[in-house]
Amino acid sequence: MMDIAIRLYRPEDLDTLKRLTVESFTGVTLEHNVEQQFGLIKGRDWRWRKARHMDEDAAANPAGIFVAEAGGKILGYITTRVDHETGKGRIPNMAVAAAARGQGLGRRLIERALDYFREQGLEYAMIETMAQNAIGNHLYPSCGFVEVARQVHFARKL
Repeated sequence: MMDIAIRLYRPEDLDTLKRLTVESFTGVTLEHNVEQQFGLIKGRDWRWRKARHMDEDAAANPAGIFVAEAGGKILGYITTRVDHETGKGRIPNMAVAAAARGQGLGRRLIERALDYFREQGLEYAMIETMAQNAIGNHLYPSCGFVEVARQVHFARKL
């Protein structure tokens, strides 16, 4: 595996992280499912809606976004949210570039997020994925996460 460093997020990373998000979430995001059912909404596709998640993550907890980089190229990232009152850390988004998959980078990013949660004094971590996300459904349990619930999303056109 190439020499990949995991570093803190910088604001200039945002556009690249958005592109990586869109590339990584085809077929495995709620926004894509909604679009397949109802078509474009307000003239915007699922990619636009999913990319906005990165705007939200960067605004909510920029100090808890970790970026994997090699040779000046971003290969992946993970975002976090911290709730000190409940002792919960949450991982809302994670993506690894197609060329860097299968080399343990997702696992390294998760471990970095878990270390961050421990540094924050949190008690537990949560991550979620769609049923059709085979990678997430394999990776997360292999990183020690256990399934605690299933949720069904319903939508309707107004």
